[in-house]
Amino acid sequence: MESSTHFSFLFLLLCVVIIQAQDLQTYIVQLHPHGATRPPFSSKLQWHLSFLSKAISSGEDSSSRLLYSYHSAMEGFAAQLTEAELESLRKYDDVLSIRAERRLEVQTTYSYKFLGLSPTRAGAWLKSGFGRGSIIGVLDTGVWPESPSFDDHGMPPVPQKWRGICQGGQVFNSSSCNRKIIGARFFSKGHRVASKTWSPDFVEEYVSPRDSHGHGTHTASTAGGAAVAMAGVLGNGAGEARGMAPGTHIAIYKVCWFSGCYSSDILAAMDVAIRDGVDILSLSLGGFPVPLYDDTIAIGSFRAMEHGISVICAAGNNGPIQSSVANGAPWIATIGASTLDRRFPALVKLGNGKFLYGESLYPGKQVPSSGKSLELVYIKNADKGSEFCLRGSLSREQVQGKMVVCNRGVNGRAEKGQVVKEAGGVAMILANTAVNLEEDSVDVHIIPATLIGFDESTQLQSYLNSTKRPTARFGGTVIGRSRAPAVAQFSSRGPSYTDPSILKPDLIAPGVNIIAAWPQNLGPSGLPEDSRRVNFTVMSGTSMACPHVSGIAALLHSAHPRWTPAAIKSALVTTADTTGHLGKPIMDGDAPAKLFATGAGHVKPERAIDPGLIYDIRVDEYITHLCTIGYRNSEVFSITHRNVSCRDILQKERGFSLNYPSISVIFKAGMTRKMIKRRVTNVGNPNSVYSVDIVPPEGVKVRVKPRRLIFKHANQSLSYRVWFMSRKRNGSQRMSFAEGQLTWVNLGNKANKVRSPISVTWASTK
Repeated sequence: MESSTHFSFLFLLLCVVIIQAQDLQTYIVQLHPHGATRPPFSSKLQWHLSFLSKAISSGEDSSSRLLYSYHSAMEGFAAQLTEAELESLRKYDDVLSIRAERRLEVQTTYSYKFLGLSPTRAGAWLKSGFGRGSIIGVLDTGVWPESPSFDDHGMPPVPQKWRGICQGGQVFNSSSCNRKIIGARFFSKGHRVASKTWSPDFVEEYVSPRDSHGHGTHTASTAGGAAVAMAGVLGNGAGEARGMAPGTHIAIYKVCWFSGCYSSDILAAMDVAIRDGVDILSLSLGGFPVPLYDDTIAIGSFRAMEHGISVICAAGNNGPIQSSVANGAPWIATIGASTLDRRFPALVKLGNGKFLYGESLYPGKQVPSSGKSLELVYIKNADKGSEFCLRGSLSREQVQGKMVVCNRGVNGRAEKGQVVKEAGGVAMILANTAVNLEEDSVDVHIIPATLIGFDESTQLQSYLNSTKRPTARFGGTVIGRSRAPAVAQFSSRGPSYTDPSILKPDLIAPGVNIIAAWPQNLGPSGLPEDSRRVNFTVMSGTSMACPHVSGIAALLHSAHPRWTPAAIKSALVTTADTTGHLGKPIMDGDAPAKLFATGAGHVKPERAIDPGLIYDIRVDEYITHLCTIGYRNSEVFSITHRNVSCRDILQKERGFSLNYPSISVIFKAGMTRKMIKRRVTNVGNPNSVYSVDIVPPEGVKVRVKPRRLIFKHANQSLSYRVWFMSRKRNGSQRMSFAEGQLTWVNLGNKANKVRSPISVTWASTK
């Protein structure tokens, strides 16, 4: 009886513990940086713990609930709290805000040549010393340090300003760092408490800065990888691979794990990176947009910007949905994705003799059956998701020895090939739907496979529906070229949900079919079942576009070490290209791309290194801007740690417009006229004269005063005003848009053209 009672007590106790664990949630608690309760405590950590001690009534050790104590990116802490404890904390005066943990996702050789970078002629690489002396901090899934892209041969010593560490862990120690990878840390507390379960579908997760997933290795090498000869994927795309800034140093901050990237871990990494001494922060991660005062990346990056750190972020992969662009704070450079002019054609010949154009990186020449005609099947079972080739949706009887058509969507592209293989299929046609249109993100598939666009998919369905026993075979795979760049279909679009008065994304960069470094624990498809091993693989996403610009920002920082983050972004934006190599417009599907897809245009590093003029922005101007878009004093304080009165600021700064390098004008109901001011600083020749050239948006008259800017010395700043007069009524129920551009042309050096895109929006009456 006694043992039974004892067992019942233990069982009850276990149930209580489990219930309590389930009730605990992670929250980020932001405190007033100069809080009245701070002075009695010997350290900020002790101060932070005091709040937990008061909130936790169970007598539990408060330090057991603390995940992180923040000091640089934000004042505050991350902790696990119950609902009652959360409400208790809200009552304290020094608590500014409490945010629930957010889970974000990663936004997932040749590109340096495509962007015009050359090691043999005067230009961005030589002027910047290939990024020498700059430090890029990469927040991602970690790094595979043995990759040849991170060899430190010829690298300069670690900069004296560096204060970071090489944190040891599982299969990673201090010797894993060198003069290329000068620091590495991992942040897992938010992930660990949020992810109690483990799935066998995932590869082994290293509890260290070592990369288990490949994404971080890929992005880090894209930004600052060393030169590697004969870099390709199983014989495809072979050539010399280089990061955008091959002479720069890299600092790794592992914040993303098998279950995602948690905001408490991201903020902890930004907090440390600011103190470590990075010059650039590269974040290829994000989600859907949230208000800036609720966005930990926006808050952390504001503090980084104050310390002179440029923050480059992926725009997100939620395109082509309107207003899906993420990471839209005006102090962040927000990067969308474009295509390269390289393709990997893998044609499909149907049984009726017609060819379908497809693309693939599968090494078909190694597969004897790849040239044979195979029976072609398309299984439709809506209940199982057979048309998408979901796991368990295909039977061996249906697909054994056949080529299987799989619609794109729902599950991963490479995973579909594995599903076909497990069911006995020997080849796959991956068919784009109306969502993907002609987007051509290729993969290193585990079976012979090719990706076809939506037009080809329509032709394929017509053939399948009209043929009793359809067959197909693959043609050869050769390198071809297309007109590029074009906007990637998946790249998130503006206008910005969080701040429509700022044009986002800022610009686009290569993000489709990017070949870069890959870890040795994974096959090139990224699937656990893939036993092949390579040093490089191909990936697509704004995740790939972001590190291109991070590397280019490092080049600009090395060439112009006194430039602010706003100056670096201005140089990138005002020199961006709106046309492809053949002088034709950048496309978005079948139509010329709009500003909400491209921002200012396609990044052009050889121009950005010498922009002529820059639009600089002071910290206090960002604060005024937040007031102009309607943020309350408390919300401005949450972002900036500045105690301001927006009412006083708006009275003092009537007609204020942020000195942004792009121009966004919104005509609200009844408004027909708007004036904006801009200030440009001469970073080119001391005696320079610039004349304005206007392409007005349709339905808008534009007037600029003065029309000529005369600079007499370097770093001189001059201002101008622009009046926009609407010629159309905005009484319609739907929002409408128009676009144009304003360019300052150097009369002595016509190469210096400082272009600002103009976006005009007529707000609906509702």
